[in-house]
Amino acid sequence: MDVKTYTEKGDVVVTVMHVDGNIDSSTYEAFQSKADELIDNGAHFVLVDLSHVQFVSSAGMRALQHIYDRLRSLHPVSDLSDEDVKKGIREGTYKSPFLKLLNPSIETAKTFNIAGFDMFIEIFTDKDEAIASF
Repeated sequence: MDVKTYTEKGDVVVTVMHVDGNIDSSTYEAFQSKADELIDNGAHFVLVDLSHVQFVSSAGMRALQHIYDRLRSLHPVSDLSDEDVKKGIREGTYKSPFLKLLNPSIETAKTFNIAGFDMFIEIFTDKDEAIASF
């Protein structure tokens, strides 16, 4: 697995993580470490480009949850408590304003759906639309 990063300017500066290779038990730590490094260096809005990822394991899902949690801690969403966010996720009224996904494979999109990630993380197929959504 290889992660290339760059920034795109929309309404905010978006850090794009372009992943090449699967995010699984042998690669999730490197993926998560790269995200942590970006966040530590000031990234507040992250788009994970999964165009070249065929598979995301449960370890990869945990890494994405970790990234979401780190970014959420930087962005208390307009005074929403954790309970309000959880309620919004359950009701379908909350989507992460700081972490989004781009072009997951069909299999990975199904996994996100089954795990419920699509309930709070938006998934896009168009990069420009994803950048504009931040």
